[in-house]
Amino acid sequence: MGLTAGVLAIDAGNSKTDVAVIGSDGTVLATSRGDGFRPPAVGLDTAMNTLTATVDRALTESGAASVSHVSACLANADLPAEEEQLTAALAACGWGTTVEVRNDTFAILRAGVAEPRGVAVVCGAGINCVGMRPDGRTARFPAIGRISGDWGGGWALAEEALWHAARASDGRGEPTALAAALPAHFGLSGMPALIEALHLEHVPVARRHELTPVLFATAAEGDGIARAIVDRQAEEIVTMAVVALTRLSLLDEETPVVLGGGVLAARHPLLDDRVHALLAERAPKAVPRVVTESPVLGAGLLGLDRVSAGADAQARLRAYYAG
Repeated sequence: MGLTAGVLAIDAGNSKTDVAVIGSDGTVLATSRGDGFRPPAVGLDTAMNTLTATVDRALTESGAASVSHVSACLANADLPAEEEQLTAALAACGWGTTVEVRNDTFAILRAGVAEPRGVAVVCGAGINCVGMRPDGRTARFPAIGRISGDWGGGWALAEEALWHAARASDGRGEPTALAAALPAHFGLSGMPALIEALHLEHVPVARRHELTPVLFATAAEGDGIARAIVDRQAEEIVTMAVVALTRLSLLDEETPVVLGGGVLAARHPLLDDRVHALLAERAPKAVPRVVTESPVLGAGLLGLDRVSAGADAQARLRAYYAG
């Protein structure tokens, strides 16, 4: 019979899944990486089969048959009902004695703070925000798009840039350098050609995200429309952070605000500076930092919190992912 490890940490995003089997002392016994976790796109059974293959590889390498606790931070666990469904699915796999499923934004938050206390805003393909306190209280948003009041992330930024560029091109909107910069990125002559290429999918839909860096470059060159879009993104990021801080009664306490996701991790100066300026104005005691640690570290730390591992165990786990 195999050993029982302390924590099975899972960070499963849309594009990839990272798994770590962790001893109760914070030692990483094994890791594995697999494909993304996308139940809405492929169905729960298929998504779970993919996740199971990744977990089984890590458990086999670690020599552990099971763990005390499964700490899973999963993409698409946006609503309590989804967390309950996914908790049941993971519990049925028999990997651990207890199972806790959270949205994957919690992994980024916990990776970026010394204790389970703070707020994280993730701006990647989309946007999300969560907060937590050591007593278990959390703040969160549904973060499922415009129907839940969200705006931002790489996809929304690209669409907003296209909207303004199209209107500038045909005369309905104000002039903007985006009208030339966006089609030029794909080697096209102008917005009419880009609109046609996107509509007929001569440029694949998935490539629209490539326009986000073009937007930031155009803003950096001084284009007013592009800068206004960047400013709007900063406003959304800070609004979410301030609301989460307020909900957790942390607005008047020195509190980490962790910034993650591809858009924020790119450290675009205009966005970075505007976010910091707005936070200084609206949440003066917030301490912002861009997180660079692996999200699976956060899932592991949440697991060690749950099994009441000490500071030495947490430090050992952090040291592993630091280097």
